[in-house]
Amino acid sequence: MTTEGMMSEKTDTLGDALPREMARVRELIPLYDAVPMGYLAAGMMRQSLDVAARALAEGDVVAMIRCHEDLKGYEV
Repeated sequence: MTTEGMMSEKTDTLGDALPREMARVRELIPLYDAVPMGYLAAGMMRQSLDVAARALAEGDVVAMIRCHEDLKGYEV
């Protein structure tokens, strides 16, 4: 690969990926709230989002990595 080709590739940083993952999970919460017993999963998602927001605010990189992995586990 040429140097030019390497420079055109965008690196996804944790600072970009974590907020994007947080937004994705926020969109899932109403879907879970709408189904019976889904409120349990929605509550877990809210708690994970709170922890992720705190990690971002504090700049705690290790916690941000953990939060990113946690949030990736939430699916429809």
